[in-house]
Amino acid sequence: MEFLLDPQIWVAFAMLTALEIVLGIDNIIFISILVGRLPPHLRDKARRLGLAFAMGSRLALLLTLSWVMGLTADRVSVLGQGISGRDLVLLLGGLFLLYKASREIFIEVEAREPHVPPQSNAAALKAAGNRLFWLVIGQIAVIDVVFSLDSVITAVGMVDQLGVMVAAVVTSVGVMLLAARPIGEFVDRHPSVKVLALAFLVMVGMALTAEAFDQTVPKGYLYAAMAFSLTVEALNIRARSRTSRRLP
Repeated sequence: MEFLLDPQIWVAFAMLTALEIVLGIDNIIFISILVGRLPPHLRDKARRLGLAFAMGSRLALLLTLSWVMGLTADRVSVLGQGISGRDLVLLLGGLFLLYKASREIFIEVEAREPHVPPQSNAAALKAAGNRLFWLVIGQIAVIDVVFSLDSVITAVGMVDQLGVMVAAVVTSVGVMLLAARPIGEFVDRHPSVKVLALAFLVMVGMALTAEAFDQTVPKGYLYAAMAFSLTVEALNIRARSRTSRRLP
């Protein structure tokens, strides 16, 4: 237990936890938007299950570090461009995120769909809700793997103690679990914020696709752009709220 008294361990844990939380922002947004399409009574369950998948995939990758690091080695070469296992995961994940975010923007702006298709009886309605629930969970699980791979490779580059990485992952997912519901409810209350969040996911998908071809887009730029847009929209929301209170 002497390692717990080492200040360097605690500094590494704090830095890695903070980084994991930041890297988890896009994961929370994706989960919040997908969960918003479910009936209200299924949303909390989907959030918890989605984040459980996120933690499980991160821990599984951490426990197979040699395999994960092997993914960074080029396997084939296409037109002089080396392609690794990680590149393929990022490419497929980025394309999936681009497709899903673009489709959700279309639904939100042009063709808003009901959460569950209308059915003739309660049993059919429940069955449709369950199908939608597992469809959402499946999509969350797919994108969790992509985000987890990026997160774990970053963690390995920062810290060499497996215990510190596991503790940081568990702590960060705990924070994400606490933040997921209020973030999801806020996004649901404000459709304009939801569109902004979806636009952010489009940027993330583009960045993942570019990174698959060794064209790195610093995530700081993406987060800065999103923070600026959300700040402007927060001011607009406040202005609309003050105007509505003044009206008789």
